[in-house]
Amino acid sequence: MADECDAVVVGSGPNGLAAAITLARAGQSVLVLEANATIGGGARSAELTLPDFLHDVCSAVHPLAAASPFFTTLPLERSGLTWIQPEVPLAHPLDDGSAVCLHQDIDRTAEQLAGDSRAYRRLMKPFIPHWENLANEFLQPMLHLPRHPVILAHFGILGLCPTTLLTKFLFKNEPARALFAGIAAHSFLPLEAPVSSAFGLVLGLAGHVVGWPIPRGGSQQITNALAGYLRQFGGKIETEHRVDNLNELPKSRAVILDISVWQFLRIGGHQMPPRYRRRLESFRHAPGIFKIDYALSEPVPWKAEACRRAGTVHLGGTMNEIAAAETDVSQGKIPERPFVLVAQQSLFDETRAPAGQHTLWVYCHVPFNCSVDVSDRIEAQIERFAPGFRDCILARHKMNAAELEKSNSNLTGGDINGGAANLAQLIARPIFSPTPYRTPLEGVYLCSASTPPGGGVHGMCGYHAARAALREVFSVKYTR
Repeated sequence: MADECDAVVVGSGPNGLAAAITLARAGQSVLVLEANATIGGGARSAELTLPDFLHDVCSAVHPLAAASPFFTTLPLERSGLTWIQPEVPLAHPLDDGSAVCLHQDIDRTAEQLAGDSRAYRRLMKPFIPHWENLANEFLQPMLHLPRHPVILAHFGILGLCPTTLLTKFLFKNEPARALFAGIAAHSFLPLEAPVSSAFGLVLGLAGHVVGWPIPRGGSQQITNALAGYLRQFGGKIETEHRVDNLNELPKSRAVILDISVWQFLRIGGHQMPPRYRRRLESFRHAPGIFKIDYALSEPVPWKAEACRRAGTVHLGGTMNEIAAAETDVSQGKIPERPFVLVAQQSLFDETRAPAGQHTLWVYCHVPFNCSVDVSDRIEAQIERFAPGFRDCILARHKMNAAELEKSNSNLTGGDINGGAANLAQLIARPIFSPTPYRTPLEGVYLCSASTPPGGGVHGMCGYHAARAALREVFSVKYTR
């Protein structure tokens, strides 16, 4: 390990690598330390079931990566990253055998929403020309002086609404309500909660602007491209280097931590002022997930033809059913019919499975730290919309909360979001400050999903944390 460098980054997830790149591009020497044998954090791929079946360990579909204001400044395609756009970004099947779809073309999306076409256009279309400005506004701390206050206020009025209220007010029919509710459920919030609509708006708009793409060769390729670019600036990465105490780190002027608040408490809590430590201790977890990866002998036999052309499929039926499932989860209950998220990468990427065979990536929301095997409930939901699915299964790989945490120590209790994304924790993530990445420890910054803007593969937490370090530690004004 290097004896000394300008900055040490702990954790090689997308945020850690984004922080390292930001520092290295500004001329600082950077060392990244990763506890696992493989870099990437939540953006990794591996053969989890059978030989030659390549599965995404955590993240799979990446609208925010493709739309990230930071990632889009990097020449990642030169380092091997190729985006694949599925024919249908998202399909949401209903019990009558039909499916409602999110298409990249907003008019094509609206036209299928009989009776709600005008309402959908009225909801989404005003924001599309302003996507770049909006993305820069909401992918940073909420406590900032807006550069585009009018469009941000318009977005904020709608985004603050609970999903159940907004959809019932705007839409008359179930297809539009169900489509929006499924997208909003990515928030891990009850759909009756304030700001749940913001997630439906952000991910829906991203789908219209950049699609819901998948990386050829797996999510690991995002990580590999970021790491390759970092090395061009002299950045170094060391794997299998677990950090249990901040005092173990090599000498540096700045330390950037791509770890959750709970990991930060573990390795540095004894050094923190009591008030700051208590704030981190009160930071609330999001629900967990139960994940299954499948090796399949053939594609999923969906009843709805559109699902056979979709990269992502949401299984939850009606808006009321999705809302009931998410409410159960928030109350510590396991839903009988969970909301299930499905990705079908191998339909569009031949590198994922042997010829003629397929992978399937699936998870559902469960209460935090849930150890119950819910695979039967997940498979019942898939069979509901794809009778005969179980006959296609060659192998399964299951991960409950404990196994997710073992694969990535940031995923405590199965929480893949770095903490709940409720209104309070969007405003104060993890503290109420225009620079919440700064900690009371001199030169130490937090850059994980426990900081703004939160979960997702976008690198913006790392980018903002590194900019703060450049300004405050290195007296460098970052202009890119």
